[in-house]
Amino acid sequence: MLPSASSLLRLSRRIPLHHLRPLPTPPLLPHLRLLSSSSPQPTADGRATYNPLLPPDAVSSASAAAASDSETSTDSEASWGVFDPIAGRILTQPLAPPPPPTPEAAAAEGKPSGGKGESRWADVATARRAGGKARKAAARATYVCGNCGDGFSQWWGTCRSCQAVGALTKYVAGADPADADGAHHAARSWIQQKSKEMVPKSLSEVTKGFDQTGWRIPLPGTFGSEIARVLGGGVVPGSLVLVGGDPGVGKSSLMLQLASIVSDGSEDHESSPVVYVSGEESIEQIANRADRMGIRSRDLYLYSSTDIEDILDKIQPLSPRALIVDSIQTVYLKAFAGSAGNQVQVKECTSALLSFAKLTNIPVFLIGHVTKAGDIAGPRILEHIVDVVLYMEGERCLSHRLLRSVKNRFGSTDELGVFEMSESGLQAVLNPSEMFLTEHASDSEILAGLAVAVVLDGSRTFAVEVQALCVPGCRTRGQVVGIPISRADVITSVLMKQAGLKLQDSVIFLNVVSGFELTETAGDLAIAASICSSFLEFAIPNDIAFIGEIGLGGELRTVPRMDKRVMAIAKLGYRKCVVPKSSEKLLKPLELGIEILPCRNLKEFINTVFRPEV
Repeated sequence: MLPSASSLLRLSRRIPLHHLRPLPTPPLLPHLRLLSSSSPQPTADGRATYNPLLPPDAVSSASAAAASDSETSTDSEASWGVFDPIAGRILTQPLAPPPPPTPEAAAAEGKPSGGKGESRWADVATARRAGGKARKAAARATYVCGNCGDGFSQWWGTCRSCQAVGALTKYVAGADPADADGAHHAARSWIQQKSKEMVPKSLSEVTKGFDQTGWRIPLPGTFGSEIARVLGGGVVPGSLVLVGGDPGVGKSSLMLQLASIVSDGSEDHESSPVVYVSGEESIEQIANRADRMGIRSRDLYLYSSTDIEDILDKIQPLSPRALIVDSIQTVYLKAFAGSAGNQVQVKECTSALLSFAKLTNIPVFLIGHVTKAGDIAGPRILEHIVDVVLYMEGERCLSHRLLRSVKNRFGSTDELGVFEMSESGLQAVLNPSEMFLTEHASDSEILAGLAVAVVLDGSRTFAVEVQALCVPGCRTRGQVVGIPISRADVITSVLMKQAGLKLQDSVIFLNVVSGFELTETAGDLAIAASICSSFLEFAIPNDIAFIGEIGLGGELRTVPRMDKRVMAIAKLGYRKCVVPKSSEKLLKPLELGIEILPCRNLKEFINTVFRPEV
């Protein structure tokens, strides 16, 4: 039974007008449709459709205007109908327009979200809100620790996680869904793949028509060959390489020279753009260093920025062959809380650049700072994210630099690159053994206490000079440089016990030339030879080398890769080599053109080397 007009009037006085809501469509009346602000559409026979929600006097006028309205307007905006009891008629309210599609929805439909019909590279660095909620959350303040990255709802003088004092900074999430609800804890998948299109492939399908020789980016020249040796043969497309080292060791110079080599290309590859991005220097300062080093590459582009999304947007029109970021501790992502350099920012920026490298097949080089302990600053997981980890070593007072591979998914970690710092940048060293040897004459008196050890660092063989000084009756304490103290004490004790040398009344000083760290046991025999030479005041000829390990019983033990060590010193011009007796059978068939002096123990070694020539 329909309510009367008086009852509707009393009901309207009780309910405010702003509380009125759209009337839902009754489930028992399927012929009712949503009202439209346009006139009723005519049917096939020209009659207007009957709408029971319209007043009776409006049906005729609506029918009369149906034909004209259908010609002028065929696509109008829908609206809701609300009954007003005071006016006695139904009022229409337009519906809100549908929201524009998000970039994620456009990407899911296969539509480009870029300005010119293509997706932006910076989209890989955009964090997505966990759970996919569309409701906009109210902005709230979060206090984030700049040291460990943990967030708190209120400010504390000391971080409760890492106990850092004064490290909490205020962070207010923006209106963007990626920033709401603690965007620094947002969960996402960096590498965006279409699961329906990605299917497992067999090894034969992947390697079919794949040229391994032309896959890597070549690095020509002596300098490029030294870096290619450490990388495993060249730069792998789509790889993420992290280069660490002490401040001032030459990381930026190394990367700037590498950018010039990749940009210039080789005979088989034309020049292509390479972008060098610095968050620490301006482009004028980088250009000044490049001019000092004599770099004149035409396609080398410089850019100074610390925003990852801005960097990827600006380099997209160039489509570079390689990207270098100096350094990873200076860049940041807006979607995550905390300043640049904290653990959260370093981890997320590295993940974003890894996704960029895999999606675009562009190699990315990152320069990383190191801590006081010598490790790369940031979370330890940073080294697990990247493909290659390189460390650059060297003392500031010395000119040589060592580039060592710690992790390499595309090659061996036994390789070592040797460079020398000059005014025009880093130069490759063709004969590294010359750096660790001193020039001297065979009849000089200073040869007493000098011996040459043959050691391996990675796959490189080095001839290193060991110096010893025995001072009798000295009350000072001896010093050891470049040799583990425990190892030096063991060798000295074995010489006193097994060889009969009275070294207890002498103070022994040991040193390795050029600051080389002699940690391999293959240098034991050279250390013992230098001590015996200084104690007996017997000069060792400069054409003899020593290879072997000393046991506690005075016996000489063989070391790995004896043939490679002897071959290396034979090429350097040495004529004699003292080795353990057990290595004689291995070295005899090689015919290296060098005299092998096998010895079983220290007594036999002393009688062979420190014997006056007749």
